[in-house]
Amino acid sequence: MEAYLDNSATTRTFDEVAKLMVKIMIEDYGNPSAMHLKGVEAEEYIKKSAERISKVLKVDPKEILFTSGGTESNNLAIIGAALANERSGKHIITTSVEHASVRSTMDFLEERGFRITYLPVNSKGVVDVKDLETSICDDTILCSIMYVNNEMGSVMPVKEIGEIIREKKPDIIYHVDAIQAFGKYEIHPRRQKIDMLSVSSHKIHGPKGAGFLYIKDKTKIKPIIYGGGQQRGMRSGTENVPGIAGMGLATEMIYNNLSEKIDRLYELKDYMIDRLSKIEDVRINSGKGRDVAPQIVNASFIGVRSEVLLHALETKNIYVSAGSACNSNKHVSSNTLKQMGLKPEEIESAIRFSFNLQTSKEEVDYAVDTIKEMLPKLRIFVRK
Repeated sequence: MEAYLDNSATTRTFDEVAKLMVKIMIEDYGNPSAMHLKGVEAEEYIKKSAERISKVLKVDPKEILFTSGGTESNNLAIIGAALANERSGKHIITTSVEHASVRSTMDFLEERGFRITYLPVNSKGVVDVKDLETSICDDTILCSIMYVNNEMGSVMPVKEIGEIIREKKPDIIYHVDAIQAFGKYEIHPRRQKIDMLSVSSHKIHGPKGAGFLYIKDKTKIKPIIYGGGQQRGMRSGTENVPGIAGMGLATEMIYNNLSEKIDRLYELKDYMIDRLSKIEDVRINSGKGRDVAPQIVNASFIGVRSEVLLHALETKNIYVSAGSACNSNKHVSSNTLKQMGLKPEEIESAIRFSFNLQTSKEEVDYAVDTIKEMLPKLRIFVRK
């Protein structure tokens, strides 16, 4: 049996999405900038994808900018907004638990004279909106907050933050990294006062190498990729038509009857937490219930390092993650768990399990039963 429980790293592409992409690559392969029929056909796929995505978000299709994925979307949003608005100020607000694609971008801007405020989080990994409110000053031009934390599944008060920004300093650009939230929540940027929203295709059963950035009309932002002027000059380069079309279809599919799918995910998540809680020296770091994301369970297996357990499970065809996939291959300790106040032994033994809409109860049972069997042996081996 196989249990793939690393869906926050990437998901399996929907069959329908893969078929559509193959058709485009083999039959409708024109360059969307070309003026002939093949080009027009390719451009229609891009328009269709923008329509599918904008319908879900309840925004205008022209506000959807296609990118190569979440990292580029975050870079463009943050760097583009900072450079476009630096004459108005050089202060940016974010959190202490952001994804590396945001943290590293902030480092880049800090080296260039921008001042970054990193909001702390509580033991649940959530920021206090009062800290945000007191951090806003005359020099603040941008606020970038993740929707769902990629390691813990903690959910930030996105709508409340948007309302505070609009009340205190309306001209602040509000960016939300929704890479782990899109496909799990109904997201409506206008209602939530969001100016820019980052999304990655391969987290929602779409292809890798595709993503988008919602940019509210009239938001002041500069491009960071220059060339032929595609996408109204905001991102030059020939569009990845198969990836864009696949992402649009995946979006439509995942949001069809979303509430029923999410109810099932919450049941599965709480079921796994209940089972893991009964194992000796296992600490559950993620919470149960609707206050946290439905697809992520983070737990510490005291006495066994994360990578040891990860590779042991791999031999049984069980696939999990030791924190963020972007950090796992570098053996970087989790900044999120550290910011939440976890002890070193809890951080070093933390494993992230993440589900998709097709994850079965049998996969969860197989994973938990295997862990229960492995842990005593692994702990004895470590002690030796």
